[in-house]
Amino acid sequence: MERKIKVAQIGCGKMSKYTMRYVYEKEAEIVLAFDVNEEVIGKDIGEIIGTDKKGVLVLNANSLEENLKSVKPDIAIVTTMSLLNDLEDVLRICARSGVNVITTCEEAFFASNSNPTLYHELDSIAKANNVTITGCGYQDIFWGGLISNLASSTHKIVKIKGSSSYNVEDYGIALAKAHGTGLSLEEFDKEVASVDRIGEEERTKLIESRQYSPSYMWNVAGWLVDKLGLHLTSINQKCVPMTHDEDIYSSTLDMTIKAGDATGMSAVVTALTEEGITIEAECIGKVYSQEEFDVNEWTIIGEPNTTMVINKPCTVELTCADIVNRIPDVINARSGFVPTSQMPELKYRVKDLNCYVNEK
Repeated sequence: MERKIKVAQIGCGKMSKYTMRYVYEKEAEIVLAFDVNEEVIGKDIGEIIGTDKKGVLVLNANSLEENLKSVKPDIAIVTTMSLLNDLEDVLRICARSGVNVITTCEEAFFASNSNPTLYHELDSIAKANNVTITGCGYQDIFWGGLISNLASSTHKIVKIKGSSSYNVEDYGIALAKAHGTGLSLEEFDKEVASVDRIGEEERTKLIESRQYSPSYMWNVAGWLVDKLGLHLTSINQKCVPMTHDEDIYSSTLDMTIKAGDATGMSAVVTALTEEGITIEAECIGKVYSQEEFDVNEWTIIGEPNTTMVINKPCTVELTCADIVNRIPDVINARSGFVPTSQMPELKYRVKDLNCYVNEK
């Protein structure tokens, strides 16, 4: 592509500070920005990024459709919600406006195994309008690509076991609430844990009726099964609250979480496959105490055994860099709702982003 890639930023909170700056530094341009927060609407995006003014003001999200159709960006970066049901209107508008979408929505990473009804609807809309929708971020590499690369150098795999922790304070209120942060243990049990004390048949009905709330590793397990060419036989998850022995303040929720209440949760997903390979993946999202930090650890059990441990990854920045580096892949991809497991291996972009876009 000879010109710069035109990007719309939807959601101008914590993540957009990095996604928008990275877009500019990779020589693409933000042409539109949207939010629902009255305190952000009307600001020049330079104020959010921490640079000189860019001449692009944050617009009210209720004007999304008319502005997308008028300006016609190549792609929209959506950094708002974690569940597909919460994004459906935005994704429909983008697709019907002929705009590709890349989103940090964790469920969108492999939505066909948790919300197939909406996934197929959005897939059809995207195909009809010749655009691509995908979800990615930190998990694209650190819960996906790195693990599939480790697997590719293994002779025989019996089990893939992973655990990753992150501070919910870094991601905003939607993610914190999705983790049950601030709930009493009784409230957590009722609102979060009880969802998974069900049988496979009942869970299937919830999934088919768009009422299931997956943990992030649910979609990661589906991605890994797809990437490795495995065939799923069963999958389940268990969510338990994380607590702290002292009161701890959450700036995201603007509240003090009492000792013994939920600071977040651990979710363990177990997937079994026809090939006999088990995937057991845990994500721990909570409000950190001062001494805690992000850890990403995965083990391939088989011949040979291999363990990878990454301490203190800059999870937010890595998420945003992944999003921006993926932009050419999304524009080049086939139309539809396409997981990154079906895209090329992600590469570092040495050149301007537009240099990697295929002419159509």
